[in-house]
Amino acid sequence: MIDLRSDTVTKPTPGMRTAMAQAEVGDDVYGEDPTVNALEAMAARILKKEAALLVPTGVMANQLCIRLHTRPGDEIIAEQTAHVIRYEGGSASALSQVQVCCVEGERGLLSAERVAAAIRPLDVHHPPTTLLCLEQTHNVGGGSVYPLSAMRELAGLAAARGLASHLDGARIFNAAVATGVPAAAFAAPFDTVSFCLSKGLGAPVGSMIVSTRERIAALRRLRKMFGGGMRQAGILAAAGLYALERHVERLRDDHDNAKQFALQLQQIPTVYVDPDRVETNIVLFEVVRSDRSTGDLARAMKDAGVLLNAVGEHRFRAVTHLDVSSADVDLAARRIGTVLGM
Repeated sequence: MIDLRSDTVTKPTPGMRTAMAQAEVGDDVYGEDPTVNALEAMAARILKKEAALLVPTGVMANQLCIRLHTRPGDEIIAEQTAHVIRYEGGSASALSQVQVCCVEGERGLLSAERVAAAIRPLDVHHPPTTLLCLEQTHNVGGGSVYPLSAMRELAGLAAARGLASHLDGARIFNAAVATGVPAAAFAAPFDTVSFCLSKGLGAPVGSMIVSTRERIAALRRLRKMFGGGMRQAGILAAAGLYALERHVERLRDDHDNAKQFALQLQQIPTVYVDPDRVETNIVLFEVVRSDRSTGDLARAMKDAGVLLNAVGEHRFRAVTHLDVSSADVDLAARRIGTVLGM
């Protein structure tokens, strides 16, 4: 079975498992786990921020930052297909009691003009706009990458208008490898930045938040309130350290495999895909001229040995990752071609 549903399905490598087994541990809620402390120091150093915090999930990372930057009754701005809107279970409204202004972007990327238009004027009738959330790379946009200039412009606009800024940098290292721009440069304009260890980096669990020491101290308390304080978490942190040391540059292989997969799919007459839009490790494609339902197609592809996520009417998402090789994507494309009668 070739699993292209997400880069979250990766399994720890043998070397990562060894590092986890050998990790020195302590009680992280007391700040006494040396491996967690080492991971947090490394994350802060790589992103060139003052401090960092390990949390269990990317959703928790984003929601902690929303809670930090807002008060009940505030409004935040995010692109209408952003992860914080589509895939976090309504957490912003449930946990922070804020509403979200959903702004349309291009492949998930916002323009300064649309963000400026969405910021509420000060008026008793309006919720105060207090936070701008961006996503790098953009999942629903097909792994699209914000140019550094755009990020600086948007974060600068937020600061000038009195808004905080948070970057959901779940795949920030994919953006860095794809563009040659250091991850720290993408992170620099933002008040808080999160990134996932358990996607392309291949760790089994965990996300990081980086920011100032003062904000991280406040986030540490919020993490406890949200139930994210872990004890001997060094076992998990060791996987994160291993991933940051060894799995960043290899993301280039995932990008190459995604492009290769798109080019192979392009040869199937009933598939529409634009390889030029494959910037990182996510491929979006559509099955055209088919009277079979999306669910039926997904089941047929599974029966043929390819797991994909359906993300729309006859639209699918494929994500390359650590456990998918160049040979795997070729085989997956051939199997899909067979399902579609090529």
